[in-house]
Amino acid sequence: MNVDLKMRNYERFFSLRDTNRRLIKFICFLLWMNRIDAQPVTIIEDKKKEINEYHQLDRWAAHPDKKDFSDSICKSIKNEKIEIGADVFFIHPTTYTKKKFENWNASLTDREINEKTDKSTILYQASVFNGSCRIFAPRYRQVNIKAFYIERNKTEQYFDTAYNDIKNAFIYYLENYNHGRPIIIASHSQGTIHAARLLKEFFENKELIKQLVCAYIIGMPIPENYFSTLPVCKDSTQTGCFVGWRTFKKNYEPTFVKKEKFKSIVVNPLSWEIDNKKISNEKNVGGILFNYDKIIPKVVNAEIHNNILWTSKPNIFGKIFIRKKNYHIGDINLFYLNIRENVKCRIKKFYSNN
Repeated sequence: MNVDLKMRNYERFFSLRDTNRRLIKFICFLLWMNRIDAQPVTIIEDKKKEINEYHQLDRWAAHPDKKDFSDSICKSIKNEKIEIGADVFFIHPTTYTKKKFENWNASLTDREINEKTDKSTILYQASVFNGSCRIFAPRYRQVNIKAFYIERNKTEQYFDTAYNDIKNAFIYYLENYNHGRPIIIASHSQGTIHAARLLKEFFENKELIKQLVCAYIIGMPIPENYFSTLPVCKDSTQTGCFVGWRTFKKNYEPTFVKKEKFKSIVVNPLSWEIDNKKISNEKNVGGILFNYDKIIPKVVNAEIHNNILWTSKPNIFGKIFIRKKNYHIGDINLFYLNIRENVKCRIKKFYSNN
């Protein structure tokens, strides 16, 4: 099944609610993920009960009290001044991609899945926040990738299971670690489905909104009417708001996007604005490279086109992107330093406002 159909099924859920080797393996699994065969599968109810005890550090893929892959800092920015001013609650994307499985929800203790998570999304995505945040990234019973190819009414319970883990982890974080600190909610792909739901339940019209620096909910469509009061960020320093985008090669608009009957929020991560102005790659401070030891500036330009973000072909991923038009795997990494710097700007603004 092609990636267009996969992303179209993603949208249904919003209608409800050596290091070198590590990255190569990560890229390969993401490419495979986009080409997975959507063979009919039998829904098996997951009767296995797991206790999501978030007082245990092994229930967290990233946590300030342990050494993990989110602590990694690329050699190109090793002299950067680190100023921790906020917490980020990061919800990782799908890493449960097994073709043969018994349960739709991943086990919290599956070593293979946890290692894949740690050496891919935690290293290459969550680490973008370590210049200014304590990072909390819970393990959760994420839904298998094949669920995105099946009708929503057959898989909704499994997404609820995943979300309930996220919710429990967030409550534990609030009660034991937050102590009134500023909060950033961040996510990618499947993680964004859960993050958006979390924002509606805990922040919209709630006292906690006063602690929200920004929500970086990336890689999924966010309909403009999804939130009732949480605003989209309209510049680089606004706080108490959210940003999001989906990245595609310029002049490519997937069929499923053309058929969307809603306006999706898109913020340009090179300008942090919502207009359609094309922003030159001169404004791209840098994207992350394969072996995580070098950042390359001017990776792509960016402009908003209807419901998606268009960019030029990335100049750092070599053959990976030669035939690709959907840059979902690079939603964060193509703008790595821009995001990193923007987080610092918003935190600084948050403190000046309070």
